[in-house]
Amino acid sequence: MSFIVAFIWSFMLWLVLTAGTKGMLWSTEEVIAGSIFATIIGFSTRNIVGEKTQRFLNPVKWVGFIVYALGPLFWGMVKANLDVAYRVITGKIKPGIVRVPVDLENEAQYTILSNSITLTPGTLTVDACPEEKALYVHWIYVKEEEPKSSEPVAGSFEKWARRLGR
Repeated sequence: MSFIVAFIWSFMLWLVLTAGTKGMLWSTEEVIAGSIFATIIGFSTRNIVGEKTQRFLNPVKWVGFIVYALGPLFWGMVKANLDVAYRVITGKIKPGIVRVPVDLENEAQYTILSNSITLTPGTLTVDACPEEKALYVHWIYVKEEEPKSSEPVAGSFEKWARRLGR
């Protein structure tokens, strides 16, 4: 079952990434190549997906992820891009690595939050420490040396990571 889920996800991603200027029309060669690569990826990642397969098949999770990606994550990236552009133009930077306290329960939540922070320009997750309930983040402009929550660094990302990673 986990092979099938990994195959479907990989093949769908292949189709999205290879959608050309002709709309959503793919050549036979593209579909065959996508099937081959999806098979290889599905086989090699079947143990990673594991027993949480149902999570990947749940349409509610898909909708939640799409809402997150097109809403809060996109808006956070827009704001961060503008902030980084301002800092590059003015030279006002104060880089540093800060310990960001988080209240997350599992690896999926840590992964979602870490990746969201890293995708946002001006920040990079350096380490995730679930035993400390913290992330270490390199920040282009450290506003708070010891933030009390993830809000100054990640905005609403932690709330979304908790919701999506259940």
